[in-house]
Amino acid sequence: MLDLERLRALHSVATYGSVSAAADVLHVTTSAVSQQLAKLERETGQKLLERNGRGVRLTDAAELLVAHAERILSLVEQAQADLEAHRGSVVGQLTVASFPTAIRGLMPAALRALRADHPDLRVLLREEDPMRSMPLVQRGDLDMAVVQDWNNEPLPLPEGLHKGVICEDVADAALPAGHDLAGRETIDLKELAGDPWISSSPDSICCDWLLRTLRAIDSEPRIDHMAYEFATQLSLVAAGLGNVILPRLGRCDVPPGVAIVPLSAPLSRRVYAVWREEAARRPAIRAAVTALRAAVPAGCGEEAGARVI
Repeated sequence: MLDLERLRALHSVATYGSVSAAADVLHVTTSAVSQQLAKLERETGQKLLERNGRGVRLTDAAELLVAHAERILSLVEQAQADLEAHRGSVVGQLTVASFPTAIRGLMPAALRALRADHPDLRVLLREEDPMRSMPLVQRGDLDMAVVQDWNNEPLPLPEGLHKGVICEDVADAALPAGHDLAGRETIDLKELAGDPWISSSPDSICCDWLLRTLRAIDSEPRIDHMAYEFATQLSLVAAGLGNVILPRLGRCDVPPGVAIVPLSAPLSRRVYAVWREEAARRPAIRAAVTALRAAVPAGCGEEAGARVI
């Protein structure tokens, strides 16, 4: 009979393209993955990997086995979810990824509540951009991801994933206090055309969104500085180095020298959790979504611009 962990090792090599990458995902050594694959070759009587330059490639037999492994692993996950649902207990392990703002603004309170209410649930948290975390959920490397999209640019949901909305978060313009428009009650984004901007790293969802949003108002973006965390971006704004579009959930202590001005045509992002269809019945998933919704800060209620849905 085929061993499940050996099938998982082969599936990981196929998904990530190398033995070392599979070992990283499975949190084992490359030697351990190689040993699992060697045992699987002996079990099947088939050669599964061939040398390909400095790496390896899957044989036809391996490709056939990977297709079956994908279905088997999905069925195992569904069986685990059904058992948890039947038992009705929030137990086991939940691996979660989140973008930085939600880790700071939502996760501490949510994880504290989960630990208090469900002590038999172990939650493992990591920071990931939505562009990376959703494929990891889809492949089964994560149980859940907390992601975001914007009202003017929805994020497509990959096939096989479900989502639950956590909150809607309005964004304002953060301007240097000496900016000509810093004293306004509201501002039109077009009035900032040609200004220097500060954004997150170029491979992030927020940077891509800012570029497209500014181009949509016929303003070729001038992004002079890049920093991933909003706190760092605000420090650069305070130094007079550019503007930032700042979601209210991401608003930490605003330093002196920064003016926060609402946009007359509001921009907002929706924060939501995503998980695989097979895991939808897991009580742990439902408990995590409930805890995240309860963790939305009071300052992010409707008055402050974030609406819990």
